[in-house]
Amino acid sequence: MSNFRNLFSMLAVFMVLACSPQDPAESPAGEGGAPNVADVAVAERADRDQAGQDDALFTAFAESWIEELLALEPEWAIYQGRYEWADQVTIPNVAGRAARHEFLRSSLDALAHFDPVRLTPPRRAEYRMLKNRMESMLWYQDRFRNWQWMPSVYNVAGPISVLLNTDFAPEDERLGLVSARLAAVPAFFEAARDNIDRPPLEHVELAMIRSRGALAVFDDDLLARVRASSLSADDIQRFEERLAAAQAAIEDWIDWLDTLEARLRAEGTARSFRIGETLFEEKFAFDVQADVSARELYERALQEQARLHEEMDEIAVDIWSRHFPDRPMPDEPLERIGELIDYLSDRHVAIEDFVPEIRRQIPALAEFVTERDLLDQDPDKPLIVRETPEYLRGAGNIASVSAPGPFNPGAETFYNVTPLETYGPEMAASYLREYNHWILQILNIHEAIPGHYTQLLHANRSPSLVKSLFGNGAMIEGWAVYAERMMLEEGWGDHEPELWLMYGKWALRVVTNAIIDYGVHVLDLEREEAIRLMREEAFQEASEATEKWRRATLSQVQLSTYFSGFAEIYDFRERRKAELGEAFKLRDFHNEFLSYGSAPVAVIVDLMEKHE
Repeated sequence: MSNFRNLFSMLAVFMVLACSPQDPAESPAGEGGAPNVADVAVAERADRDQAGQDDALFTAFAESWIEELLALEPEWAIYQGRYEWADQVTIPNVAGRAARHEFLRSSLDALAHFDPVRLTPPRRAEYRMLKNRMESMLWYQDRFRNWQWMPSVYNVAGPISVLLNTDFAPEDERLGLVSARLAAVPAFFEAARDNIDRPPLEHVELAMIRSRGALAVFDDDLLARVRASSLSADDIQRFEERLAAAQAAIEDWIDWLDTLEARLRAEGTARSFRIGETLFEEKFAFDVQADVSARELYERALQEQARLHEEMDEIAVDIWSRHFPDRPMPDEPLERIGELIDYLSDRHVAIEDFVPEIRRQIPALAEFVTERDLLDQDPDKPLIVRETPEYLRGAGNIASVSAPGPFNPGAETFYNVTPLETYGPEMAASYLREYNHWILQILNIHEAIPGHYTQLLHANRSPSLVKSLFGNGAMIEGWAVYAERMMLEEGWGDHEPELWLMYGKWALRVVTNAIIDYGVHVLDLEREEAIRLMREEAFQEASEATEKWRRATLSQVQLSTYFSGFAEIYDFRERRKAELGEAFKLRDFHNEFLSYGSAPVAVIVDLMEKHE
């Protein structure tokens, strides 16, 4: 932390010198006289020079702060592609939280010396993002205190898996880093046990699922890999001892959680998973960074739900006789929409073809984007479809993307798909209907091309580390949702009405996510009503609705980010099209929008509107 403070002290001196008011005797206007053209030019050049100095000082500050944060949080650094501190483990104890608090308070004090008005728009955007990140980190630790009631945050497998599977250094060096991290596992879980206080039962269950998954990372294959390495005999023996101790510590942690769960159930003392209106609004403000409140987004979601029902009903009326030539069409719109979706959902791949079909569609999506010239791609960075690692399962999402950070953009990007066989025959059959012939295409657009995978590739090319590192969840999810609609608008699927009907169902999922998210945590929405809403008004299969309820109990605000980000992006695009008319080019809009990394949508809009 001392490096951070020393650098800021120097920066502060430069800022005082650079921002000192001009001596009146040197004023180009003299004693009240109007400046001439030359004087104005000199003043404008001085303003530009001053802005350049302010920008340079702020950039140096931001880069120094990022380095300090990477050193303070070695696990986060690993995920971003920096490995200098990979042998260090953050022990989640009181001393660590105190040091983090002091670092963040000092950071905010230092940031306050900059006047954002004096910065150019790109740096002003970074100022907003840094301020939000510092304040939100303090809020999460000191007010939200999820380290106290979310035991699933204590998982040592993720960083170790990255070290084992990322080729950033020779094998022996990476195994040495893993060995060092394994040595700290017992102390890590000892501190975790000291932290936990009356967690919700749902979070205890998730922690046990993920901890059992963590053991899969420390299996016999890892041991064989170590024994086949070029490590010395002493290093191999040390690794084996540390691995055994780490496995025992995780197993003890699982046993402790199991005992805790039984006691909480018997005593009825577990806290609710619902966080309430005040915390939800605060979390929404930090996580989403939109110009609306959580309540306002919830109300817009209700309006969008009604609009989608009307749009889907028009399609249903138009194609009803094509699929049901001998059956009368029901009078109720939701009934006829539901019957058509139920019928069409029978068209899907076999369970054993689910993952292969996902792999097959990725190149087709990339080719379509190229043919329609929708945005830039990078064929040198292929997407790898894999089974979701066990330590990432259990939170209710069947697919996700794991992308490298901006410091290691050449590393592999994974499309994680949970094998349907793991859910059992009944749930697997339900998932196949949910991710039917049409929905599976939309899922791949969302997760892969031109959704998450493409957006994150662009983000890693952004020249701004602030915009790349401190990604905004609403922008990231919102872009993926926007990509779905954009691809269908541009002709993916040849404007097949069945595909648009299923897109409506998918869009209803996005809208319903926001409704349930707010409803569960603020309005005390109960499970039965949430399931009914998803099943009868969003036409979801039982598997999807059940898992989404579980996800709503385990997360807060994240389910709202999809609709929030999409609404902001789509509204901005339509406004931009209206402003530019024939000069509007979709490819240019997409490339510029994505060039700003994963900044909040409001920040990107501000930058693009001032970029002209």
